[in-house]
Amino acid sequence: MTTLLIFTVLVLVAIAIWQISKIFELSQAKTPNTQVATDKDNNLNGKLMFAFLIFIYGITIFSFWAYSDVLLPDAASEHGGDYDNLMWISFAIIFFVQTITQALLHYFSYKYRGEKGKKALFYADNDKLEMLWTVIPVIVLAGLILYGLYTWTDIMTVEENEDALVVELYAQQFNWKARYAGEDGVLGDANVRFLQDFEGKNLVGIDATDPNGLDDVVVQELHLPVGREVIFKMRSQDVLHSAYMPHFRAQMNCVPGMITEFAFTPNLTTAQMRQTPDMIAKVKKINAIRVENSKALVANGEEALEPYSFDYLLLCNKICGASHYNMQMKIIVEEPEAFEKWMAEQQTFVEVIQ
Repeated sequence: MTTLLIFTVLVLVAIAIWQISKIFELSQAKTPNTQVATDKDNNLNGKLMFAFLIFIYGITIFSFWAYSDVLLPDAASEHGGDYDNLMWISFAIIFFVQTITQALLHYFSYKYRGEKGKKALFYADNDKLEMLWTVIPVIVLAGLILYGLYTWTDIMTVEENEDALVVELYAQQFNWKARYAGEDGVLGDANVRFLQDFEGKNLVGIDATDPNGLDDVVVQELHLPVGREVIFKMRSQDVLHSAYMPHFRAQMNCVPGMITEFAFTPNLTTAQMRQTPDMIAKVKKINAIRVENSKALVANGEEALEPYSFDYLLLCNKICGASHYNMQMKIIVEEPEAFEKWMAEQQTFVEVIQ
């Protein structure tokens, strides 16, 4: 795949250089230009335009047919449906307009190709036509922007409430940590200055003088209860990171020196997502590839690749350094009873530092 990409880039660069050289030649006033297109040239170019039209339609249809499984996975949050609706509406409008405009562009390029003895009609303006191609796009774009703004505002509005689970995501090169508010439902104060306290046990820099932080729980595997709103408070220890949870349609930058927020309500447990038809097919496809790749490893005396099992993941969506690709944390969405049982098994901050 990398070889194909490099070859494609080289071909495009060569074409660009050739085009620049032709433009340079044509820009020289003293250079005689003997390249006059004939009817044969115009007919050929018109047919090539139609061939290119068929190509772009064909590659679009093929891409949707062959690679639709790598589009966004099923949404696992309550707001995910609104996000996906906005994306599909945008796709539909873009492809509808593109299909019509490209067909007309290539058709008229062929119909009105140059012919010897034919003179182009001078057409100064058409008020009705200009009104149509101005007003219609304005209305469509205004509607799309307003709908997008409404959806964005609804998703990004974080309202504090007593029933919500408060979780802090702490980013550092190159791992994530999560901090849960204790029984008081309030996260204690924290600062990077406290990271070295208690012989390095203070993993996220909790202020030990703040009583709200003594019952906080710090973990390296994120557990979330299904059907309950989760409010994330995000911090970064070093550089700019981006907390990205694709299945939950959630992403927010983690900025050093400030706290950013995002909230969503998970509506599919990990077990439920594993049983969806798309996920079953995806896991089967990945494991088939792993089995094939394991043959060479086993032949060389190495261990075979482990079978893949789906889990939600928290990823970093900013290139934050050399091991950026490896900065991820497993997310487990479970029933509220299972979550409460897991929480009861975790040590609080005051228990860790004792």
